[in-house]
Amino acid sequence: MAEFTMELNDDQKQVRDWIHGFAADVMRPAAAEWDEREETPWPVIQEAAKVGIYSLDFYAQQFFDPTGLGIPMAMEELFWGDAGIALSIVGTGLAAIGVVANGTEEQIGTWIPQMYGTPDDVKVAAFCSSEPDAGSDVGSMRTRAVYDQAKDEWVLNGTKTWATNGGIANVHIVVAVVDPALGTKGHASFIIPPNTPGLSQGQKFKKHGIRASHTAEVVLEDVRIPGSCLLGGKEKLDERLARAHERARSGGGERVKNAAMATFEASRPAVGAMAVGTARAAYEVALDYAKTRTQFGRPIIDNQGVAFQLADMRTQIDAARLLVWRASWMAVAGRPFESAEGSMSKLFASEVAQKVTAQAVQILGGNGFTREYPVERMHRDSAIYTIFEGTSEIQRLVIARTISGMPIR
Repeated sequence: MAEFTMELNDDQKQVRDWIHGFAADVMRPAAAEWDEREETPWPVIQEAAKVGIYSLDFYAQQFFDPTGLGIPMAMEELFWGDAGIALSIVGTGLAAIGVVANGTEEQIGTWIPQMYGTPDDVKVAAFCSSEPDAGSDVGSMRTRAVYDQAKDEWVLNGTKTWATNGGIANVHIVVAVVDPALGTKGHASFIIPPNTPGLSQGQKFKKHGIRASHTAEVVLEDVRIPGSCLLGGKEKLDERLARAHERARSGGGERVKNAAMATFEASRPAVGAMAVGTARAAYEVALDYAKTRTQFGRPIIDNQGVAFQLADMRTQIDAARLLVWRASWMAVAGRPFESAEGSMSKLFASEVAQKVTAQAVQILGGNGFTREYPVERMHRDSAIYTIFEGTSEIQRLVIARTISGMPIR
């Protein structure tokens, strides 16, 4: 087990500089265009695939970094480049995490490569959990999966929403209810193979920020998939449901985590790193602007009102990064999140991103309010971090329940 460190080793620094170069040279010049177009930036994803950033091997290497810092380092640099394009590049990763967290070795080996495709024929994947009436309240999920034992097939019906890459994905991972009597403990995750009949894209959302990332509804109408597409397999599911029913009858017992929550717990520090990247980008623009913009015969950074804002911005960014790195290290070291450290990192970093980008707009004044300067886009993009993969309110609820041991509502 690696000791916790705040110093990147030489290999990590080389990877960081490589990703930073791609973000600066390829992503940033394209950011404004794809934000305006509100379309998936396929050419940029293909460039990322050609250099090896959009690939299973790259994310596996970062995921298995023994220090735990590979993923947060990569996320910070990509989202420093541009949040919308970066989410299009890394959005497949949430579906991949869903398979790794809940699937068998055979499922991992079969489906994850199909999520990425090849540099000449790039593909994307989608993780589908939220529904029109079930966002933070996963217990209200209505999408059903019913097992057809005669054909060894699962039949899925329902509508998913807010799905990154939803409808355009090669592979969809869908969370559905298999045992309504068990509430959230009766959920399971399923692989929907490419071109499966009955799956279609519903509404595509026009968003406030991260516009280069495709977000849409996914409609499932009598979608039939082989029994082998149940993540983890039928035997494991039956055992888990039987334990949950037994605990329900006995009125207590160990908490059972559902498939969606297992995926989100694994990804929350990574989302915190995304927020850090966006905040850092806005801070750097504001710092450079403050040193070169003159008013009343001197650079505006000479004024305490501006300089103190920048001092606070940098302090908050560094504090957020430390929380993200701590949670990432704890996860790879097998340390339990006894105080909900994963949620802490996501909560703090996401709110820092909103504060810092708003301060950057303020420092740039009227210029910051125009699309001629990137802080306007960064501020819009930052809003998503306090919403997706668990709102700030949900993170606080998770933290409060964890530190108190009480069923706070």
